[in-house]
Amino acid sequence: MQTSRSKPCPCPSFKLREVASMYFTMVAVFLVILVVALQGSAPRGSDFPYKVPLDPQGLLELSWNVSYPQQVVHFQLLLRDLRFGLLFGMSDRGEFENADLAVLWSDGHNSYFGDAWSDAKGQLHMDSQQDYQLLGARRAPEGLYLLFRRAFSTCDPKDYLIEDGTVHLIYGILEKPVHSLQAINISAIHRGLQRVQLLKPNITVPELPSDMKTMEITAPNIVIPSQETTYWCYMTELPADFPKHHIIMYEPVVTAGNEALVHHMEVFQCAAEFDSFPHYNGPCDSKMKPDRLNYCRHVLAAWAMGAQAFYYPKEAGLAFGGPGSSRYLRLEIHYHNPLVFEGRHDSSGIRLYYTATLRRYDAGIMELGLVYTPVMAIPPGEEAFILTGYCTDKCTQLALPAAGIRIFASQLHTHLAGRKVVTVLARDGRERQVVNADGHYSPHFQEIRMLKELVAVFPGDELITTCTYNTEDRSRATVGGFGILEEMCVNYVHYYPQTQLELCKSAVDPGYLHRYFNLVNRFNDEEVCMCPQVSVPQQFFSIPWNSFNRDVLKSLYGFAPISMHCNKSSAVRFPGEWEKQPLPTITERLQEPIPHCPSAPGPRPAAPVPLNLGPLRKD
Repeated sequence: MQTSRSKPCPCPSFKLREVASMYFTMVAVFLVILVVALQGSAPRGSDFPYKVPLDPQGLLELSWNVSYPQQVVHFQLLLRDLRFGLLFGMSDRGEFENADLAVLWSDGHNSYFGDAWSDAKGQLHMDSQQDYQLLGARRAPEGLYLLFRRAFSTCDPKDYLIEDGTVHLIYGILEKPVHSLQAINISAIHRGLQRVQLLKPNITVPELPSDMKTMEITAPNIVIPSQETTYWCYMTELPADFPKHHIIMYEPVVTAGNEALVHHMEVFQCAAEFDSFPHYNGPCDSKMKPDRLNYCRHVLAAWAMGAQAFYYPKEAGLAFGGPGSSRYLRLEIHYHNPLVFEGRHDSSGIRLYYTATLRRYDAGIMELGLVYTPVMAIPPGEEAFILTGYCTDKCTQLALPAAGIRIFASQLHTHLAGRKVVTVLARDGRERQVVNADGHYSPHFQEIRMLKELVAVFPGDELITTCTYNTEDRSRATVGGFGILEEMCVNYVHYYPQTQLELCKSAVDPGYLHRYFNLVNRFNDEEVCMCPQVSVPQQFFSIPWNSFNRDVLKSLYGFAPISMHCNKSSAVRFPGEWEKQPLPTITERLQEPIPHCPSAPGPRPAAPVPLNLGPLRKD
């Protein structure tokens, strides 16, 4: 066994350290050559249809595209003012702790790119599995372009799973050189958050008619208030005797230079029951805003930062104008101005594309979920409290046509405590299909989202909407209602053909809730006042929220009968018995999708990729 040592080797002898040094040098040279080669072909803007500014100043701009066959997102970052690097990534709700990051950093001489993650304390670590794959980097007059890709699912426990719904993107700017990834102190850098829907559906754009016209509903050159958050309301009206038309498309109109300040916009049509509405142009929360504007709540268009143009299916259009339709419209714009810019003028809004050549179907909007009522409540201090609203088979059997309806878009909605929302279609007691789901839902990012495929709903089907809430920062119960500190659980589904059914929602039976208050009184030392003059919110506010009272309330919502609201557009219920209805019985649930793990294209060492970016700015 020792003879092999004693035989002289005719080959040159190398020390192990020298061999390793040569190997890693060759790898580094190869990576540099690869990156330089990739830099030769500049990414074209047309390759990245989606775009959003990341920071309020517009110094960082993200563009991306989605490949569903490859299950990959391609990112293009434009850094207009590169200093010593950038952190970009994703986390559950925009935190920098437990985040999945792509990092570009420089020590002042050399630059590096790598896939990293942060732990619960915010310390950065190089990922052992490099799933942010650098494709190229190039300088241009407008800044540095960085091109990289990331699979939806990597099956790396340190990586974020990219899925349908809201994605919280995070960024941080390195203003000083750092000698290693671990030397980056994320608490000391300029950083921020942007929310987007990364996985946009591949929608075939329908052919637009030759008689199509446009109408711009825009703010009248207002001055954006110098405060972080403003909701601005502006009233306008359609021309007199404006006949019925179909809206077939709409898109945002954003004043140049304000792209990072205009967060989202909506156009509402007012209730037809009023002959006139006062003109108003000012903050939506102002005491000067006329109360009648609260009756302008029928959504015609909604846009959020990062969204593209919205197209109706070729078979349908949203009717506006004509008999029974109000002429009055309300534009609402959310300005997000964290740097408190002053004197910014804005004329942003939404451009409607409409036609007098009516399509085959009028599109409709139906409300699903929970009724706006305080009987549905969330105890304080809850991490993930679930409430569910039902559109029952009894209602759809009565209100939908035999051929059913087709849902093509959806807008999920809660107030500040909402964290997740999902609507599921059930048929014959079995869950069949997810209509829309957002596992990282944010009340600060609401848009009408086109579905990847039409959802067919037939008479006898059930639509079940479930919302998850977090009230860890609250000291008293949160009840359902219209106030921003009250809660909602709604899915506005857009469908065709339009029916008389405008609202299909539920709430727990009030009698069973009264029994709950009685039970709380019986088993707790502190008395819950149930006097007739005491409101339901006050009764909830007086409950001592021990584990028993919490668990019994959860149980109540899980078995008690419901009050069904199966309502026409006139707010009148369809004829029938709607009180004390049994909860739908679901015998088969949809299985959670299993993430697809892509096959590795080759060895991806847990080492940063060196980049030759030339001298970096030091001022």
